[in-house]
Amino acid sequence: MNETPPGKIKALIAYLTFIGMLIAYFMNKDNKHAFTTWHIKNMFGLVILLFVSLALQDYEIGFYIYWTSVVLWAYSIIMALLNKQKGIPFLSEKFQQWFTFLD
Repeated sequence: MNETPPGKIKALIAYLTFIGMLIAYFMNKDNKHAFTTWHIKNMFGLVILLFVSLALQDYEIGFYIYWTSVVLWAYSIIMALLNKQKGIPFLSEKFQQWFTFLD
């Protein structure tokens, strides 16, 4: 049986829109949990992907980027529900490297 990692609730809150990500970040600031930090960085990357899709909404590629980010968000929240620090192949690794300011 999978043991619930510390900070799981905060990690799930991070996936509840951009505001949820900010709330989780500030909740995690004083009492840090690695599981939560990992998922906050992952969601931050997904939010950037969403903003890119909105910037490109006048082009067909924006439509595809938007729906890709929605599918990746659903996958990521399921991984958090399953107590896993598993994310989007390639991208999640890069999000962890790029967004160290969220540590």
